[in-house]
Amino acid sequence: MTNYNSDLLRLLEERGHLHQITDAAALDALAQKEVVTGYVGFDPTAPSLHIGNLASIMLLKRLQQAGHRPIVIMGGGTAKVGDPSGKDETRQMLTEERLASNIASIKGCFERILRFDDSESGALLINNDDWLSKLSYIELLRDVGPHFTINRMLTFDSVKTRLDREQPLTFIEFNYMIMQAYDYLVLNRDYGCRLQLGGSDQWGNIVNGIELTRRIDGKEVYGFTAPLITRADGAKMGKSVDGAIWLNEDQLPAYDFWQYWRNTDDRDVGKFLRLFTDLPLEQIADFEALEGSAINDAKVILANEVTKMVRGEDAARSAETTAATTFAGGGSGEDLPTLAVGSEGMRIGAVLTAIGFTASNGEAKRKLAEGAVKLDGESVNDPGFLVTVTEGVDKKLSLGKKKHGVITL
Repeated sequence: MTNYNSDLLRLLEERGHLHQITDAAALDALAQKEVVTGYVGFDPTAPSLHIGNLASIMLLKRLQQAGHRPIVIMGGGTAKVGDPSGKDETRQMLTEERLASNIASIKGCFERILRFDDSESGALLINNDDWLSKLSYIELLRDVGPHFTINRMLTFDSVKTRLDREQPLTFIEFNYMIMQAYDYLVLNRDYGCRLQLGGSDQWGNIVNGIELTRRIDGKEVYGFTAPLITRADGAKMGKSVDGAIWLNEDQLPAYDFWQYWRNTDDRDVGKFLRLFTDLPLEQIADFEALEGSAINDAKVILANEVTKMVRGEDAARSAETTAATTFAGGGSGEDLPTLAVGSEGMRIGAVLTAIGFTASNGEAKRKLAEGAVKLDGESVNDPGFLVTVTEGVDKKLSLGKKKHGVITL
């Protein structure tokens, strides 16, 4: 049963996005009487976001679905410093050129999921480097510095955890929370932004921005965080044995993206359908009641819905077809990773690593010894086995039940 009256907070709560709100009653009342502008920040530290970021993108999508205006903040300025939250070491410094390239690469993902237009609830995409890089150091110290005490900054998890572990925290990282707080002040002044959203690890940064805006301009603004999303096995959402599940096609093929969702633990299907799709809650409840192999139908729907939202309908359809061909029909499918071994062939251990199934030749040897590798359905155990292909007759490579690829000439 929802505790809220506004469409915004009801939607966020019903879908499982709610963790903390700074002043729930006031935000609930505000969302009932006017269009609320809210933002989420994303530091462009890689050419693609991953599905851990998708949880935050969904907050903006829900904001827009409830009739409010989302702002995507690309952290071109804050990424020059690096958020210490959840990190055990200093982030790598990125060049201006790399940051610009990453931002250009990431933009397309938001354009698929959010609606960008001139309407009252049309999304905006803004780079905080537009104002952060123009700040003079003395100006920032005088105008913003007095509102932050070292005593309080030392209590935040992003700082305290690093210090408790006796791991270095650089002075530039220590300033990250000030820069992010300043973002909120600017966005409130220039865009009337009243809400910052983010993951639960951003609570301290969000509160800083709220307090800075109140102290300098006397404006009341709000914060909302979503829970840290973990899988039923306790692993952090967004990671697999092979690393991050990237949103961009260039970083991860559509089939692999689709397959990640298709392999969802039975216990997570309902939660992920609520968080990452727009399927009606009544339909999701029916899926949660399924038992045995019937739950696999819900997993396919989950994979299709998320892939369609992030990669497009064609990618979802192609990935599902490839999966059906691979697992049901015994074929190889069009979306599977492909490796050409040339006329001289390639040793099976090197093939496994080159196609991306294993991270090293050592891991490849272990998988071969375990009997997990098959070539055209036949087990291969010898790491020195030479894989050769004749023209026009490709071979299917499998590692376990979930990894499949095509070996060509």
